[in-house]
Amino acid sequence: MNRCWIAAAFGTAIALAGCAQTAQDENTDVYKRSGNTINVTDRNELYNENGVPNGDDTPMNNFGYVRHQKSPILGDANGYNDMPSFNREQAADLISKLCTQLPGVNDVATLVTDEEVLVVYDADTKNRQQTADQVKKTALSVVPRYYHVYIADNPQLMKDIERFGLLDSNARNIDQLLDATIQRMLKYPQGKKLSDGENENGEMINETNDHLDRDFRDGTPRPTPAGR
Repeated sequence: MNRCWIAAAFGTAIALAGCAQTAQDENTDVYKRSGNTINVTDRNELYNENGVPNGDDTPMNNFGYVRHQKSPILGDANGYNDMPSFNREQAADLISKLCTQLPGVNDVATLVTDEEVLVVYDADTKNRQQTADQVKKTALSVVPRYYHVYIADNPQLMKDIERFGLLDSNARNIDQLLDATIQRMLKYPQGKKLSDGENENGEMINETNDHLDRDFRDGTPRPTPAGR
């Protein structure tokens, strides 16, 4: 009798251990942790498939939060092979698409260099200054904050920036050619001053990258690296 009871208890313990292990294996995805990344949105989707149930929820409304940790193994570096990088062609494409959604803006050409954005557009508007401000701020919303944006509402200048499309920052005399084009664009409305410390094009007095580029408003000269 005792042997039967012990055998039954042992079998039950094994079954419970198996269930616990199965549950633990299934719970490995509770937080959908991938490597050293914990994504809160993944947790949310497990409990609320439609997001936060506030009555007006879409994927565009969800907040994003991601936390990264170094490997606990000393000397082990995280391999981020899929680290995103800034693609100037895609940025130019996005700026042009977004600007065509603005009221009265019909045609947009955008050039994104290593430090400037040049936008030439054709618009049917009675308030050129307001439209210029909208175009400029749209471009600024896409690129890193150290970029300067120059615009012109003269479609004839589209050819001027189109010629730079196949060049890069290492092209011969590229800075001088860009400077000449920007000087012509500055003759057109540039919108409002961004802030007390920034002019219409996002140039700041004594900004940290003054030694890297030229500020057309305060006269900071552009450096001339060797080989340019």
